[in-house]
Amino acid sequence: MSIVFGLLTAMFFAAGTLASSRLVRMIGPLSAISGMMLVGLVIITPMIFISGVPEKLNATNAIWLIVGGLGNLCGLLLAYTALRIGKVGVVAPILCTEGAIAATISGLAGESIAPIVIFLLLVIVGGVVLTAIAPDPVPIENEQPLKAALIATTGAVIFGIGLFATGNISGELPLEWILLPARIVTLICIAIPLLVLRKFRMTRPAAPLILLAGVAEIFGYAAYTTGAAKSVAITAVLASLFAPISAVAAYLLFRERLGRQQVVAVVIIVTGVVTLTLVS
Repeated sequence: MSIVFGLLTAMFFAAGTLASSRLVRMIGPLSAISGMMLVGLVIITPMIFISGVPEKLNATNAIWLIVGGLGNLCGLLLAYTALRIGKVGVVAPILCTEGAIAATISGLAGESIAPIVIFLLLVIVGGVVLTAIAPDPVPIENEQPLKAALIATTGAVIFGIGLFATGNISGELPLEWILLPARIVTLICIAIPLLVLRKFRMTRPAAPLILLAGVAEIFGYAAYTTGAAKSVAITAVLASLFAPISAVAAYLLFRERLGRQQVVAVVIIVTGVVTLTLVS
């Protein structure tokens, strides 16, 4: 079961990444994330009403909910910005380090960090640095690879903070409640202001991509949660494969070709993340 749901997680996250990479170039990051989050809100709202208020929703868990939601939202904003100026094959592998970052935060928060974990984190950092400085033989329009890598790295750090916060409540609150804060904040702080100021952008080609991105994120998290209930390690390892899947799909669909050094960097990052997940 964990293998199946781990692979489903990778496929859903890859689909969402690919859809988002096109969206941000059509309508911009703010409109893209507003549309995607609103789709998710429509999906989880009936589930919220059916499940009701969780018994374990106390003040502490509410704080973790808010931190996790803000981490998810801010991480997505940075990820979308990076995808607007960088290739999927460069940005996605950096973003997949979010789990390693969450593990590091756990260590800093009191859990012990083994020497092998520190070594693997350094390997991952080396892969990210190589990704940022590697020459791109076939640049895409408006590409800024170094800036994209730096923004994606910042996004991964914020995602990691959000994951750490979510990890503190994942066994106590239902998935729909964990996903709710980011969507409410997006609605209030981004979507409504864009609509009021008439700056929300939407085109006919973008509409199905927004639907795909919104559905893929919700189903991706649902698949991960289901698989992790059986085996966190197996599910997490397979879920991290969304990065190479996204890179290959971007080449096949969008002709985004990576240079040799970029490919090596992607392999280093993904290998480091997978190995770290296995030894953690």
